[in-house]
Amino acid sequence: MRILNIVSSPRGARSVSNAIADTFLAACRATHPTLEIDTLNVWDEHLPDFDSQAIGAKYKGVAGEPMNPAEAATWARIAALAQRFQRADRIVIGVPMWNFGYPYKLKQLIDLVSQRNLLFTFDGQAYGPLLKIARALVIHVRGQSHDKAAGGDSPGFSHQADYLDFWLTFIGVGEVRRILVEHTWDALAPATLEQGKAEAIALARDF
Repeated sequence: MRILNIVSSPRGARSVSNAIADTFLAACRATHPTLEIDTLNVWDEHLPDFDSQAIGAKYKGVAGEPMNPAEAATWARIAALAQRFQRADRIVIGVPMWNFGYPYKLKQLIDLVSQRNLLFTFDGQAYGPLLKIARALVIHVRGQSHDKAAGGDSPGFSHQADYLDFWLTFIGVGEVRRILVEHTWDALAPATLEQGKAEAIALARDF
């Protein structure tokens, strides 16, 4: 089994989303010793801009028109990123909350790989997924909350999580699981981190 592990926090070892994802992956490896983990860190990948070259390549590819050298090079990079999704059996994404959303580099990755005939189809009337991935885990983390007992329905998480659920389902993930962790900036941080890790270990058993 191969897991595509998408890292969207730039904080390295100080990141709660990274720590929980690492705990989850370690638990998965304990269950599946031959597990392959492909880590795609959006801050280390030097993602190409989705600029005029990329957009030009996109529309020429759909129309079956020849690309110029710059467009062809950009499209080859996009296709290589999409292939990492195509090779995956499962997906794990750690997502810190930025301004009630997600890091812009994660959105950049989504915009790059979400291309017709790479991760989805479109026949002019209906969309269809191209991936066949049974499950994904998204780890949502934010520093604080107005309500100490707040959960998935509190302001912020729904806006963030629902979009990622939609996108993963759109490209062909059958089931999206969530871990929601708050209060990582205050006195509750040690407890919430341990709670998140415990939940990750439990979810790893049948992932």
